[in-house]
Amino acid sequence: MTLLTDGSPNANPYRLPRDVRPDRYDIVIEPDLGAARFVGEVRIEATVHAPIDSVTLNAAELECSDATLSQGSTTSSAEISFDPETERMTLRPSDGRQLEPGDLRISCTFAGELNDQLRGFYRSTFVDEAGETRTIATTQFESTNARRAFPCFDEPDLKAVFGVTMIVPADLMAVSCGEVVSSEILADGRRRDTFADTMQMSTYLMAFIVGDLEATEPTDVGGVPLRIVHVRGKSALTGFGLEAGAFALAWLVDYYGIPYPGTKVDLIAVPDFAFGAMENMGAITFRETLLLADPQKATTAELLRIVDVVAHELAHMWFGNLVTMDWWNGIWLKEAFATFMQVATTDAFRPEWKRWDEFSIERGAAFDVDALSTTRPIEYEVVSPADAEGMYDVLTYEKGAAVVRMLEQYLGGDRFAAGVQHYLERHSYANTTTTDLWDALETSSGEPVRSVMDGWIFTGGYPIVSVESHPSGLTLSQHRFVYGTESEGLWSVPVMVRARLVDGSTAKRRLLLTDTAATVDLGGGVEWAVVNAGGHGYYRVRYGTDLLAAVARQALEVLEPIERYGLVDDTYAAVVAGDASAAEFIGLVTDLGSETDLHVWQRMIGGLKGLHAIAEPDGRETLAVLIRDLATTALGVLGFEPQPGEPDLDRELRGVLFEAAGGRGRDELVRTRARELFETAIDSSAAVEPNLAAAAVQVAATAGDETDYERMLELYRSADTPQSEMRYLQSLLLFQDADLFKRTLELFAAEVRTQNAPYLLGAAMTHLDHGPIAWAFVRDRWDELTDRFPQNSISRMVGGIRGLHTRELATEVEAFFSEHEVPQGALTVAQHIEKMWVNVRLREREGARIG
Repeated sequence: MTLLTDGSPNANPYRLPRDVRPDRYDIVIEPDLGAARFVGEVRIEATVHAPIDSVTLNAAELECSDATLSQGSTTSSAEISFDPETERMTLRPSDGRQLEPGDLRISCTFAGELNDQLRGFYRSTFVDEAGETRTIATTQFESTNARRAFPCFDEPDLKAVFGVTMIVPADLMAVSCGEVVSSEILADGRRRDTFADTMQMSTYLMAFIVGDLEATEPTDVGGVPLRIVHVRGKSALTGFGLEAGAFALAWLVDYYGIPYPGTKVDLIAVPDFAFGAMENMGAITFRETLLLADPQKATTAELLRIVDVVAHELAHMWFGNLVTMDWWNGIWLKEAFATFMQVATTDAFRPEWKRWDEFSIERGAAFDVDALSTTRPIEYEVVSPADAEGMYDVLTYEKGAAVVRMLEQYLGGDRFAAGVQHYLERHSYANTTTTDLWDALETSSGEPVRSVMDGWIFTGGYPIVSVESHPSGLTLSQHRFVYGTESEGLWSVPVMVRARLVDGSTAKRRLLLTDTAATVDLGGGVEWAVVNAGGHGYYRVRYGTDLLAAVARQALEVLEPIERYGLVDDTYAAVVAGDASAAEFIGLVTDLGSETDLHVWQRMIGGLKGLHAIAEPDGRETLAVLIRDLATTALGVLGFEPQPGEPDLDRELRGVLFEAAGGRGRDELVRTRARELFETAIDSSAAVEPNLAAAAVQVAATAGDETDYERMLELYRSADTPQSEMRYLQSLLLFQDADLFKRTLELFAAEVRTQNAPYLLGAAMTHLDHGPIAWAFVRDRWDELTDRFPQNSISRMVGGIRGLHTRELATEVEAFFSEHEVPQGALTVAQHIEKMWVNVRLREREGARIG
């Protein structure tokens, strides 16, 4: 719910008054990379809507001076006051005059620090080909950090046009949202670059970057120039990203039916970046791992992730940039749709990757959080900047995208796309709320979209649909799925049913389950049935005993891979919730031992590893044998060695099975082969297929000694691609020796980039044997780590506590966080704590029964 609308009292102290609205910014900014400082001047053309005696805008961590307020021919100097708590700056005419409705010109100079917190205007470093450390200055403004780079009206509905001029050293490259329209060398040897005006847009979409950068030659995509900008020396890694970007841009223009709203697209690889990427208008910034790659060395998953992220950010050029949510409570309007569009785009780019099947894994992460009592609705109240930062989670992205996909499948692709186009056309350059989207989709489809979808957007949680046989077909019922006591809940559930009747015929039905229970008339009794046919619904399914036995018995013959994935995932979730035993899950996985689909195997192995982690020693040994037997048998069918021309997903599956067999399965033959592949990959020119090479690194590390550790540490430090760098860095977590593990923790705290270190420390807490060591490290170094790491990453680091599953540790962790708040992720931390206790109860319930 938005606390403030135009014309209302300023009830929220973090929201700006609406009596002044900006129309245009002219920004001149001069970064000093050596001193890690910047200075600048901003001139804002605005409109006053009611008589006022002061102007309030946003500024944080800035020194501001020389402020003036001008109306007509009258210019007054302005007194400046700050409210650090609300990050607001107030300008009051020094002569005491009142500002009247009409045009207003605001100007002031400002200065600030190029910080190391990866937000606002910040510094990033890299080592060049000569071994010298170089610095670039770059920006990250979403959600509320433009105010850390220049004074502004830093709220999404206060859109304006931006004109940017940068004064930089002549040998460096400068990039902003528009193309360079003029460039001149100044008397002091620096260069002044002036950029074309932007479209009308929100402050969080502004960007400027300067450093020792270079750009590819532009690729023409329907008249729009597309480039990749990167630190010098990495041009060989740009080809795949350019291919993905060109495809995505053209495909999205076609899907939306609306031309690209900017004049150029620069995809910019930044060495230090807190998020995955950021959709700055025409100047999109990325982590290097998500844009630069060598396709001959990258795994299928790594390449897919690049296409995903490039498509996600380009999708934002329409959903988010052209049409923007009114306030941060509606962030799902852009992030859920961009996530949905990234999957659709990647699926079109490489259909053989089965991207919608892969999305089931990501949807599962949302299911996991949404089954907690501490979940939240997709859209919920946002008051402060800290609240806004807390919105960037799996509920906004993955749950949001999942319910959008469910709606698209229910309405039909054409009707859905028509509604999206109608929404974008009607609200171009403006701001919207969720209601506007439902109105557009109802117009295009004739369906009651609002009544169906409001429950999914404004209510936390999701249903489980129970299925029982009925003489005429099926009986369906729904209630809320939770990890714990059953809870009431009622949704409008789009249900797709496919069934084999006892007479041998097949029946299909599409319906809305709006009551707690309903009978589905299929024309007779059923032999087996699939509810959530197609696997796109955001709900779980629980079959009655006879139906479950029938569908499980024939799963490999009658279910699509995405449906088999759902069967496995729902069964494991039932184990976690206490509604099924670990033995039932193990039995299902064993029955599916002849599976050939990558994504189903990933879920089966993931579930077995989850049970392995909470089992007692005898149970662990039993599961290790099972994992080894299942994985090596499947490898024997697939083939241990890659074959020319085989599908990409078969190659990825081989890597998954190889790692499982040699890791938790401890298969000695696989470990020996992993050693051979590892040596071949690093000591000779012979190429090793990337998926297998990556798996070999993991297995070699798991079974490795101190000599192996030193080699992988050096390989991390000398890696020639971003993916190899991360691969070797993550492998350091797999070594079993406790002293080596502690060395790795120190490395994360001191040497590793702060964009990566919090996530790696979180992963360390999930280590099978050394998780408690990692927790103790984080606990004891809390102040040091939270001071060093970007604030938005702290709750992600804390996520590692989900891997702790003893009552003693859980009690300690909960007590610690009762005294150590994480303001930008308070709800997320509460979810981590609750899920930790879910795992404690799972261990106490099932740990001793396994084996």
